[in-house]
Amino acid sequence: MTSRAAAMEVTRERVLEAAADSFTAQWYDDVTMRAIADAAGVALQTVVNHFGTKEALFAEALGRWGDRIEATRFGVVPGDLDAAITTLVDDYERTGDAALRMLAIEERVPPVREPIARGREGHERWCERTFPGALRGLRGAARRRRLAQLVVATDVYTWKLLRRDRGFDRSQTITAVRELVRALHDLPEEAGR
Repeated sequence: MTSRAAAMEVTRERVLEAAADSFTAQWYDDVTMRAIADAAGVALQTVVNHFGTKEALFAEALGRWGDRIEATRFGVVPGDLDAAITTLVDDYERTGDAALRMLAIEERVPPVREPIARGREGHERWCERTFPGALRGLRGAARRRRLAQLVVATDVYTWKLLRRDRGFDRSQTITAVRELVRALHDLPEEAGR
């Protein structure tokens, strides 16, 4: 019984990896359970038996994808701006286009909403934890505004504007985002009132 359970877990993991690869490389509507089954080297019925629906498979695969993003970003020491921005931009290099595709369909495809909401909450928590110097001494509306500014300066759309729309390379993008965050970090407390 133990070897059978282990084999089922290996199969489940293979399906989840294939699903994460598919959902992050393609538009949600273009991904099929059959294609995921083929990529994982299993029968379609195996995928159905393990996950039931495309929506359930998507939720679990994207939950793991989000966990990996959080683990990478939250590995940065709070206050280390250089490491934080480099880690962030490198993460967007891997995940940014997939995140942008999901954001584009968020209103139209209900299963996408929860992972996007989780990502937004996680990004705000990351900014709050990672840039304590930019928030030091601020309270109430001033603190909320500064935190929102940090979120915007480090958002995937900011990365897209710099990398995709302006054609900045990775290094230029890191420098530009670092300058934005540094400017917020160096504002005097009085500017946040």
